[in-house]
Amino acid sequence: MRLRSIELELPRRDAAVEFLRDTWGLVDAGRQTRTAFLRGTGDHPYLVSLTEAAAPRAAAITFSGSEDEIGTVHARVAAAGSPAPKRVAAFDEPGSPSGFIATGPEGQAFRFVADREPVAAIAGPDAPVQLTHVVLNTLDRDACARFTLEIFGFTVSDRTRHMTFVRCNRKHHALAFAQAEAASLNHIAFEMADLDAVMRGVGRLRDLGLAPAWGPGRHGPGNNVFAYFIAPFGAVVEYTADVQEVDDTYRVGGPEDWKWPPNRIDHWGLSSKDSARLGAAERTFRFRAEEK
Repeated sequence: MRLRSIELELPRRDAAVEFLRDTWGLVDAGRQTRTAFLRGTGDHPYLVSLTEAAAPRAAAITFSGSEDEIGTVHARVAAAGSPAPKRVAAFDEPGSPSGFIATGPEGQAFRFVADREPVAAIAGPDAPVQLTHVVLNTLDRDACARFTLEIFGFTVSDRTRHMTFVRCNRKHHALAFAQAEAASLNHIAFEMADLDAVMRGVGRLRDLGLAPAWGPGRHGPGNNVFAYFIAPFGAVVEYTADVQEVDDTYRVGGPEDWKWPPNRIDHWGLSSKDSARLGAAERTFRFRAEEK
């Protein structure tokens, strides 16, 4: 099982496409009437879908796997006491995947798909390879994390004072849940080939007048290199690399394991963080269930 893509709805779709393609480094992967798809250099059909809409929404977070893996998750969802979600024979998108949508405790939509039309990796110097994690703001992070453990079969990797990190494979986390005052998309992390690719990406965006809102630095949980930017369309996006890989022998850390010394917020201790701007951007993309 792997994190595959995120589905966003927003006004001025074409401007968002232009930023993610021409500035951030993604590649066109197809278009429909209202939706554009953008891929990385890895073997996912696409990483981000952007659908024209009146207001920004985080429509879904998508995971992919084999037919057997998707079937296992579907059976777990059905056994949890809710009506089994409808299986879709072929979503109308790159990869033509089969799968289903499950709704999380705070209106999050999680899609689980098996791609029927795989794509090959492509060359792309210093371009994002794939998504490595998506972080969600939640009103009750414990309930949201527990949902992914009990219903999807995911595993907790670490807990800090404000966040719970969960994984679906050996990558330290595919999702993280942050305690917040509103349920929304916190940020999207795009994995780069290595540390140098992250730093060259930071330099390229600086040349274009876009400074990081936080970073570059190296996180505690996951040990990954990071640099966060606020995209012109409102989302927080991250270049990252060196994400830790773990297995069942990994000791789950707690808040006491992830306390920084005074005046330090990452391993390197060099980065500054624009908390006010990041906090506002992290509330931009709410979940579809909140639209009433």
